[in-house]
Amino acid sequence: MAKLPLGNSVLRFCLAAVAIVLTSTTLSEAFSSRPTRCSSTSLFSESSNSGGYVEEYDDFANFSSTQLTSSSPTTSSTDTADATSSTVNNQEDTFLSSLQSRLQQVEDNSTRLPLMILDTMLPRQILQIQIQHPTLKALMKHRVNEETPTLGMLGMARLSTGQTVPLKTGVEVEIIQMEKAADSPPDNTSSSTGGGGEEGWDISLRAGRRFLIDGEVDKTEDGWTEARVKFLDSSEEEETEISSAMKGPSSTESIGDRLSVARAIQKCKEFTAPNMNMNGSLSLVDRWIELAKENERHPGQIDVLLKQLGEIPPEHEPTERALWVGALINPLPSMGVATEIRPALLVSKKAEERVQVALEGLLKSIRHMDGSQRLN
Repeated sequence: MAKLPLGNSVLRFCLAAVAIVLTSTTLSEAFSSRPTRCSSTSLFSESSNSGGYVEEYDDFANFSSTQLTSSSPTTSSTDTADATSSTVNNQEDTFLSSLQSRLQQVEDNSTRLPLMILDTMLPRQILQIQIQHPTLKALMKHRVNEETPTLGMLGMARLSTGQTVPLKTGVEVEIIQMEKAADSPPDNTSSSTGGGGEEGWDISLRAGRRFLIDGEVDKTEDGWTEARVKFLDSSEEEETEISSAMKGPSSTESIGDRLSVARAIQKCKEFTAPNMNMNGSLSLVDRWIELAKENERHPGQIDVLLKQLGEIPPEHEPTERALWVGALINPLPSMGVATEIRPALLVSKKAEERVQVALEGLLKSIRHMDGSQRLN
């Protein structure tokens, strides 16, 4: 299994630290001492060379400490002092310009994702696939080598006309496993994204943040597509929903919008509250789990699923709770006991809409499994 890097967080921390040092000390003071050794994901890495080691700086700072300090003795000459000051200033400008360029590159990379159109996923879900296509394999290897083991996953939506189109809302997935496949699945299985004759790789992807495509989709020279994305935060969306309604006109419709998130929170309680209509007054979630364990495709399937999803989010996080329920009743691989609600959850604009979609999907699945109302 490939050992995945930590990502850009350490790099961001080190860059910020360098910027702070430069504003509080002179360049000579900042770099005259031997730099602290960081990890391989930090500013410099170590490689053996004739029994010692060589510190290789990242591309934004190709300077040694001797390049940033004067090698000449201090003199009282005004001309020499001016020349030294000019040299240091030029070096400082060059360094800061390079640092700013690197920071901009990191920022661009953080909002740009390569896209993979395969399956609609929700946060917390894990998808296990086998890939054989050379372009997909090159993409996975590239992302791991670039210390950004993530990409964007998009699903498909069917329009009323019958046409299927990619969703503009998806999830960022992390490559948590990548290794050569021990065997290859049959060509007609959906778990294989392949090209004939290519060696298969087993890949595990874990879904995280939701995103919305925020611009044009471009095809890279390497063959895959990329797009700038806007990451979505459930709490911020709900706060924006409330604040936007408060700024609107004082009308019945506006008042209704102000209460939308409050209604979503109230509806959320139905997922876990005792329900008199269920056997043993179980909650809807507990009743679904009870029935699903009787319909498992293999023993322990639901226990593994629950471990992957973790605890259900609290009532005051209606969007996250709705997404959790959607990931529960539409697991990967599918159990075939519920209608597909994941695309609807991703494209819904309001917390109340997401909760309603999840609640209806959960109830229909329960009725299907207990035999009271089978799905068509």
